[in-house]
Amino acid sequence: MGAHILIVDDDSRVTSALRRTLAYEGYQVSSALDGEGALTIARTKSPDLVILDLMLPGIDGLEVCRRLRTAGDGIAVLMLTARDAVADRVAGLETGADDYLVKPFALEELLARVKALLRRSSPPDVQREILCFADS
Repeated sequence: MGAHILIVDDDSRVTSALRRTLAYEGYQVSSALDGEGALTIARTKSPDLVILDLMLPGIDGLEVCRRLRTAGDGIAVLMLTARDAVADRVAGLETGADDYLVKPFALEELLARVKALLRRSSPPDVQREILCFADS
């Protein structure tokens, strides 16, 4: 089964579209509409990647990311938000996000970023063969 991705966005249209697309690509998908729900799912289901909106009701995306990092979670975080100012991008990355994508976005770019983040966070299980040479 594919990696587990948690989508956190209070816009159900965005969540629904992302859920369908990611499931079609073979990923397991969970979703949350707010920061508290995101933290609960992150603690119980241990996703491999969180796609996180900044502007959420209650606990905002920056605080969710901060709490994940404080807890020592190595979960990859992709911030996906309409906030496009340089200061917002810097704040997101400094809080602990691994990547930042601004809405509206191209679906192909989002999928490429998801694959890249998952590749970095969980390298493939490759059994390495060690070759040894003895002096003759």
